[in-house]
Amino acid sequence: MKKIFSKGLALTLAGLLMTTFLYAQMDKSKRPSPPEIATGTAAGSTITINYSSPAVKGRKIWGDLVPYDKVWRLGANEATTFETSKAIKVEGKELAAGKYTLYAIPGETEWVFIFNSNVKPGLWGIKNDGTATEDPATDVLRVSAKPEKSGSMNERMKFTVNANGFDFEWDNLKVPVSIQ
Repeated sequence: MKKIFSKGLALTLAGLLMTTFLYAQMDKSKRPSPPEIATGTAAGSTITINYSSPAVKGRKIWGDLVPYDKVWRLGANEATTFETSKAIKVEGKELAAGKYTLYAIPGETEWVFIFNSNVKPGLWGIKNDGTATEDPATDVLRVSAKPEKSGSMNERMKFTVNANGFDFEWDNLKVPVSIQ
């Protein structure tokens, strides 16, 4: 009887420990690239960008970790999303109110930002082969922007929404995107 009780207690404790471990894994704030939200107003519209924020960690980012001239999911983990409460013009091109998956094609002298209509909950942003989940057939808008050197080194990737649009910054790079 004592042996059965101690086995039962051990199994219960092991189950409790596993449940606690699994719950901790679901806490996205504990990830190496934690989730972030950038929100603000541009052109009278509320803009919200949801993304995961990777760190430089001493790595060469541009042209290495993030290759040039290939579609990139703009961050880590789930795909980055961009939401606008009203119709806006991004770099002079019309974008209807709504929620989009946001991708980019980084280049040394020009970046292309892609607003895509495929906004599935839990969309990871990359496929098993490492390529982005962006499908050109569901692209809504592509705009170009010029990268520049940022005012300071940014260890973590970040977006900032301001009255002029949004800025993407990571490492020593900044890419401003205008919204009217």
